[in-house]
Amino acid sequence: MKSQVTFDAVRKVGVTLPDVEDCMTYGQPALRVHGKLLACIPSHKSAEPNSLALRIDPEDRAELIAAAPDVYYAPEHYWDYPMVLVRLARVDEGVLRDLLGMAHKFVVSHPAHKRTRKKPEPKPKTAR
Repeated sequence: MKSQVTFDAVRKVGVTLPDVEDCMTYGQPALRVHGKLLACIPSHKSAEPNSLALRIDPEDRAELIAAAPDVYYAPEHYWDYPMVLVRLARVDEGVLRDLLGMAHKFVVSHPAHKRTRKKPEPKPKTAR
């Protein structure tokens, strides 16, 4: 029987990659590289339990989901982000190592994802 992959395994593999640090995001365990999110436990309600959110190229995401929709998925909430969700119960540590390597290459070669919301306009100064 295959052993259950947990975020502890994700952390153990992730911190072996260059410049990866263990942290928290939205109250969940996460990994960052150069301050940019690499992987985390997804906190959005659309994520299935025991999933991992992983930053990857959207084209790679489409290929992963097409090849193994029982392992990889992307709820609507994640469509605008370069992320794929991984059902950890369906991968082993070798696959996890490959996925984290793919995510690491993507994160270090791309700028941080910009939010699509505009910043509020500064209020005009009033004359005194």
